[in-house]
Amino acid sequence: MNKTNKIIYGVVVLLIIAGGSFYGGMLYGKTQSPKLGAGNGNFQTRINRGGGGGFISGDIISKDASSITLKLQNSSSSKIIFYSDTTQINKYAAGTSNDLSAGTSISVAGTANSDGSVTAQSIQIRPAKPATAPSGNSPVQ
Repeated sequence: MNKTNKIIYGVVVLLIIAGGSFYGGMLYGKTQSPKLGAGNGNFQTRINRGGGGGFISGDIISKDASSITLKLQNSSSSKIIFYSDTTQINKYAAGTSNDLSAGTSISVAGTANSDGSVTAQSIQIRPAKPATAPSGNSPVQ
C-alpha cells in the first residue's frame, strides 16, 4: 500500500469517527431536559410533560417554613413550591422568606418534582397590582 492510499484511508476513518460522534451527541442531546429558564418559558406545559423546570407565576395562597402554595396565573389550579435558605428571593431590594405571604404575586424559577410540586431556585416578588386604573378614575377589574 502506498503513502497516498494510507492518507486516503486515514481521512476516511477520521470522517467516519467524527460523523458517528456527532450523531451520538445529537441523540444524547435529545434525551436531556431543558435547562432552567431555557425554552419559551412555558413552565406549565413543560411541567405537565415531565420537563426539568422553568418559570411559573401566580399569587401565594398559603405559606409555611419551607413551602408556599401558589394559585397559578390565569388558571384555577395551584402548585406547591418548596424553598430553602439557599433559594434566592428578590424584590426591588433583596428579600427574605418573611416577604412571602398570602396574596403576594410572585414568579418562580425552579425544577419540577415527580409529585407535581416545584423546588425553587429563585423567587421574584412582583409589584403589587394597582388598585385603580392609571388615570385614577376607576378600579382595575
